[in-house]
Amino acid sequence: RSAQEMKHMENISSLLQGGSPGGYQRLDPKLEREAIAAPGEQPWEMIMDKKHFKLWRRPIEGTHLYQYRVFGSYTDVTPRQFFNVQLDTEYRKKWDSLVIKLDVIERDLATGSEVIHWVTHFPYPMYSRDYVYVRRYSVDKENNLMVLVSRAVEHPSVPEDPEYVRVRTYESQMVIRPHKTFDENGFDYLLTYSDNPQTVFPRYCVSWMVSSGMPDFLEKLHMAALKAKKMEIEVRDYMSAKPIESGGSEGKASMAAAEHKSDGTCSPAQLEYA
Repeated sequence: RSAQEMKHMENISSLLQGGSPGGYQRLDPKLEREAIAAPGEQPWEMIMDKKHFKLWRRPIEGTHLYQYRVFGSYTDVTPRQFFNVQLDTEYRKKWDSLVIKLDVIERDLATGSEVIHWVTHFPYPMYSRDYVYVRRYSVDKENNLMVLVSRAVEHPSVPEDPEYVRVRTYESQMVIRPHKTFDENGFDYLLTYSDNPQTVFPRYCVSWMVSSGMPDFLEKLHMAALKAKKMEIEVRDYMSAKPIESGGSEGKASMAAAEHKSDGTCSPAQLEYA
């Protein structure tokens, strides 16, 4: 589905601009909202139009929340670098100052799926939030596409902590399409995101926080990928992961067991494309 949504956005992008997101030409707002949405979908409302990305939102039916969508492009880093930086939790602790805690709780060695516990600062005077989510990724070399999907889950190893507000509704999908190859500069990306931060503030306040925080996060992610490109810091190469010859429950292990099997190294060899 994520790949299909990316294809739709590429078609719309070509129709509206004949090029990359950086050259986007605005149409009549009503026509634009209808064009961005896939057939039968609720229309999107553009709330930010920048040089390197566009940000839309739309209400989630039956809730007071919005779903957000970012379509952007970078030309100075490779898709592999951008992809790896998102997946490397240890590196994120260095470049994302909002992170309080970010740990892999469990990994399925057969698929590469990982359960993550993420604690992050929220703007004052709100309490910090914590997320428990499962993430899974796919690298489709035949179709020149990378996909990273996440959603909130429950996990017995991470009970609620009274210091934080647990976010139980969270979904994110990132699709990356190289302009040429995975190791050459230039790619488009589509990020679709929604969560329920459980604030007491009105919807427009939460929308403002997301619409202002999203560009800041993407720029930090971009800069972190640039630093990795310059070899200032080593980042795991998730694309070089080797499949595990294992199946069923034998492929599941806690992080402690996984680290033991890898002799204490941080090699990504146990990860596989999901």
